[in-house]
Amino acid sequence: MEILLIFYLLLISVSFTTSQSQTDPETLLRCLIKEGSNPQNFLAEVTYIPSNSSFTTVLRRRIPNLRFDKPTTRKPIAIITPTSPSQISPALSCARSLPLQVRIRSGGHDFEGLSYTSTEPFFLIDLFNFNSVDVNLTEGTAWVDAGATLGELYYKIAEKSNVLGFPAGLCTTLGVGGHVSGGGYGTMMRKYGLSVDNVVGSRFVDSNGNTYFDRMSMGEELFWAVRGGGAASFGLVLGYKVRLVPVPEKVTVFSVKRTVGEGAVDLIMKWQNFSHTTDRNMFVRLTLTLVNGTKPGEKMVLATFIGMYLGRSDKTLNVMNRDFPELKLKKTDCTEMRWIDSVLFWAGYPIGTPTSVLLQTTVTNKMFHKRKSDYVKRPISRTDLGLIFKKLVEVEKVRMVLNPYGGRMGEIPSSRTPFPHRGGNLFNIEYLISWSEAGDNVEKAYLASVNEMYKFMTPYVSSNPREAFFNYRDLDIGSGVNSTYEQGKIYGAKYFKDNYERLVDIKTKFDEINFWRNEQSIPVRK
Repeated sequence: MEILLIFYLLLISVSFTTSQSQTDPETLLRCLIKEGSNPQNFLAEVTYIPSNSSFTTVLRRRIPNLRFDKPTTRKPIAIITPTSPSQISPALSCARSLPLQVRIRSGGHDFEGLSYTSTEPFFLIDLFNFNSVDVNLTEGTAWVDAGATLGELYYKIAEKSNVLGFPAGLCTTLGVGGHVSGGGYGTMMRKYGLSVDNVVGSRFVDSNGNTYFDRMSMGEELFWAVRGGGAASFGLVLGYKVRLVPVPEKVTVFSVKRTVGEGAVDLIMKWQNFSHTTDRNMFVRLTLTLVNGTKPGEKMVLATFIGMYLGRSDKTLNVMNRDFPELKLKKTDCTEMRWIDSVLFWAGYPIGTPTSVLLQTTVTNKMFHKRKSDYVKRPISRTDLGLIFKKLVEVEKVRMVLNPYGGRMGEIPSSRTPFPHRGGNLFNIEYLISWSEAGDNVEKAYLASVNEMYKFMTPYVSSNPREAFFNYRDLDIGSGVNSTYEQGKIYGAKYFKDNYERLVDIKTKFDEINFWRNEQSIPVRK
């Protein structure tokens, strides 16, 4: 780590003043040196400002979305990479006194880049040094730091046990802090619920720099809020204590593809009734993409049914033949593997890839991305599916991923955690569009395509409000860096439904000055 010691010593010799420009990195650095003068808190060693040669490397290492890695993107005036909780309080003191906004980054996968960008002057607290995972087999729990990735968590669990796992996301470079604080779901959600449904403790820092080392000290209100309500609205989560869940020694995965010409519409009609009602050990995701048709230049929709059963292939076939015989799943379609190897399968790695790849913490193939989401509460008719397929061909670049609900998801009350999308949902839709070409006009065209598809889907999805998944961050549904209660309700009701009111009350009680804010944070009640 680069330390410009001479430069820092010179800065120490200059009297500290807050009258200088709030956007001046040196002003912030002098404050950090003053506030962190205790050797245990010495912040200069973990702080990067733009004049540091490593600043750009540290900033970009966890920016997977090129939409927020442009020369025109506002950069932080400093990046603080704390190695202990004691270094965070002085940084927050400087943020209050200057004043500056603070952004908190764990994995950097926020789909709108809010964990490392801002419309106002800010500095970034990057938690990549908070990446430890401590598995306790006696308790059946694990402590995982907010800056660890899901891949690191999965790997550490598998190191200790072949029959324990954790229900969380498919992308292994996701940071635990952001993923869990927004809800967090994956292929075991129908069996065990969301990540937040299996969180039993947390460590938390408030705007005054006070650290709450466990659930008891932070209290049940804050503990409720940071499990699905977006922790960055309330403070800085240092980590979570999670309850591990039992998994069999072998699980079974499969992937079956069908085009429209091969009966995809009939299969999707059946999938809509099967996927949320079948054995909760079964999870079958449906993806809709475009492939070349039989005629030159023709495009058609390809439906891919990607499944996992928490058990052996013979049981998998029994369940599928009973509940979804139309798919005609065969023994040769199924692959048995350890649960940890299924993590690699779902992440898109070839079967047989060493599990050590889970320790890779950053995205190597970066692209431009946009995501949106919806919830479906009643089956879409055959006629409407045909219209949707036609629209997908028309907009070309948009993919749709449909994740089934039911099982445990339908049993947990919507108020148990801030994440409210429980019973009554058949499936969730994620709209994805990605591209590699740079340029504002190119970006506008791609964003227009996904927005066109999203608008077209209006009659088939939830309404009043049109619900959305917080982890699939989407500023199009409403935003404002200093939102009032009413402004915040525009997006808050879509993400949190009736739980928005309780989140506002907790925010007002514990962060009355609205220190922790971003373009979609929970506002205070005024």
